[in-house]
Amino acid sequence: MFLENTVNHKEQFGWIEVICGSMFSGKTEELIRRLKRAQFAKQKVEIFKPAVDVRYDEEMVVSHDSNEIRSTPVPAAANIPILADDCDVVGIDEAQFFDDEIVKVCNDLANRGIRVIVAGLDMDFKGNPFGPMPNLMATAEYVTKVHAVCTRTGNLAQYSYRKAQGQDIVMLGETEEYEPLSRAAYYKAMLRDRLRTMDVDQPEEITPSSKEAPQDPS
Repeated sequence: MFLENTVNHKEQFGWIEVICGSMFSGKTEELIRRLKRAQFAKQKVEIFKPAVDVRYDEEMVVSHDSNEIRSTPVPAAANIPILADDCDVVGIDEAQFFDDEIVKVCNDLANRGIRVIVAGLDMDFKGNPFGPMPNLMATAEYVTKVHAVCTRTGNLAQYSYRKAQGQDIVMLGETEEYEPLSRAAYYKAMLRDRLRTMDVDQPEEITPSSKEAPQDPS
């Protein structure tokens, strides 16, 4: 359960919240919602995103639903503490694109009494843990896993299937390049891709009529 208030208000430490999931699951939407609530409460908020993420805007953090909030693009995690001085809340979007230093940065900020809210993909397109996200999730006080809807089955989706060609782990894209899939749909899609790469025809189901008739031994 996610709680925004601590019980012991004398404690001077902050905390880390991680919002994770597949593409199109509403991670950035939830990040923006929490940050705007903090701004409405007159708290000093700073938002950061990796400089490589220029899909919608060079400076704004923008969700797929076109909600947005102004941010500061940074080339590396080490830039964040310098720019986050005297903040109450720090938001970080697309954390999977940062270097491993982001884990130490988030913990140092929390130890300074800052509330740190992080959003990012928990798995890459191959279904493996993505960059620093596992360590961020392990050290966070609160982890919220959000889900998309599978485009092929209608079930909950937790995988980001890449439709575009290329094996680079980092490839920015939207609906033309990626689609959210459930476990079953993702497994079938990846199997088809492997067979296509090997130039192997997908096996057809064997039926009694397709079996070769036994020969008469006489």
